[in-house]
Amino acid sequence: MKTARQRLDILTTFAELGSYRATAALCGTTHKTVRRVVEQGSRPPLDRPPRPKATDPYRDLIERKVKATDGRSSAKRLLPLCRAEGYTGSARSLRRAVAEAKAEYRRTRRTYRPWVPAPGEHLVFDWGEEGPLKVFCAVLAWSRWRFVRFAGCQDQATTLGLLAECFEAIGGVPAVALTDRMGCLKGGVVANVVVPAPGFVAFAAHYGVRPDFCEAGDPESKGIVENLVGYAKADLIVGLGPWPTMAEANIDAEAWCAEVNGRVHSETSAIPDERLVVERTLLRPLPSMRPTIGPVEMRTVDHLRTVRFRSARYSVPGTFIRMRVEVHIEGPELVIRHEDTEIARHRLVGPGEMSLLDEHYGRPARKPTRAVRPRTAAELAFLDLGPVAEAFLRAAAAAGTTKLPSELAIIVELERAHGREALVSALERALAYRRFRAADVRSILAAGPGVTRPRSAGAELDTELPPVPVRSLDAYALGERS
Repeated sequence: MKTARQRLDILTTFAELGSYRATAALCGTTHKTVRRVVEQGSRPPLDRPPRPKATDPYRDLIERKVKATDGRSSAKRLLPLCRAEGYTGSARSLRRAVAEAKAEYRRTRRTYRPWVPAPGEHLVFDWGEEGPLKVFCAVLAWSRWRFVRFAGCQDQATTLGLLAECFEAIGGVPAVALTDRMGCLKGGVVANVVVPAPGFVAFAAHYGVRPDFCEAGDPESKGIVENLVGYAKADLIVGLGPWPTMAEANIDAEAWCAEVNGRVHSETSAIPDERLVVERTLLRPLPSMRPTIGPVEMRTVDHLRTVRFRSARYSVPGTFIRMRVEVHIEGPELVIRHEDTEIARHRLVGPGEMSLLDEHYGRPARKPTRAVRPRTAAELAFLDLGPVAEAFLRAAAAAGTTKLPSELAIIVELERAHGREALVSALERALAYRRFRAADVRSILAAGPGVTRPRSAGAELDTELPPVPVRSLDAYALGERS
């Protein structure tokens, strides 16, 4: 089939020469083709109706599926659906129809309008990955000032910590912090409205910044930071990496940011560092201290004055029983707060373990013991002798003394004959030698003050030693040999 340009050349040449064969020789074709083109050119064009296509009855189905998949559906996946609806054409015709539907959808999908950022308004941040490296990227929308750091993970604490470091590097706080719907900062989605995570809300309230999230699966809404992620991968990671440690990687990242922020930006035709000086006057001031960064969880203090966190227990002061407290991790420690006031700080312990502080209970820990509760008159009278009587009773019971109640009653009767002081002294001696019968106590009392008192080993003697004659060392010197 001849193109419009070739037909025009044939008609122009034939108008000058008037011969089919001469025109064919100059245009490189046959005289029959020249004759057909001339005859068609002399007739008015036919108004032919478009030929129906085999895919026309299924055009609505194709357009619906293309729109539902945001223009990503393929003809291979649509062919079984069209076959089920009665399509009998070829797969090639369906591919052509799907391609036309995708092209039309892209033309009408969105009308872009350039975003004109205001100074001091938006900071856009996102994560990128290049192999095992996780790179955090942030950029001020108006000044195009860029911030890039590396980290080992992408959890909430790391993200907010790097965002706080970015604010400090900028020297102020913007009005809005825009990011995508990353799981560590997203608490939920209701009617396409993102609910920020509690930790992100507390962080934003501390700095006075408004958290904002872009549309799901829509990189165009934050393309400014997407470009920075790609730029950091192509220029920083490929150019300077890999690094043996994360600290060295961040040193190079900081130097790279200083380099790119000191060059003229291709979009603004200005140096980001110079524009930042202007934008910094419109930023909110930094707070005096960094906020508590980390997942904050709420707990209720139980009657044991403890809270449970990760299958471990941590003590709190008794005045907070049945109150709700905030629990979060700061490095290797667990911090417990109530209404923004720190009430306890513990070292992290493993599951099933406890961390109890003595000041939360008013006394140091003691060994568990069962209280002595006398019931009979003899028991009351015996325990009235003092602490030594309780120690004697516990030791006698542990030794398996038989008929202990009657023995105690006999010991109590000995007070009438010997007095309380002598009886207490006899109980101390009986306890020291582990003699728990009433007859033993009676024998000790009968011996009276003549009973020897045991002394601890190594005690000094209380007597004066007799003098001993001594000789000087000179007396042992050898005489001179003759």
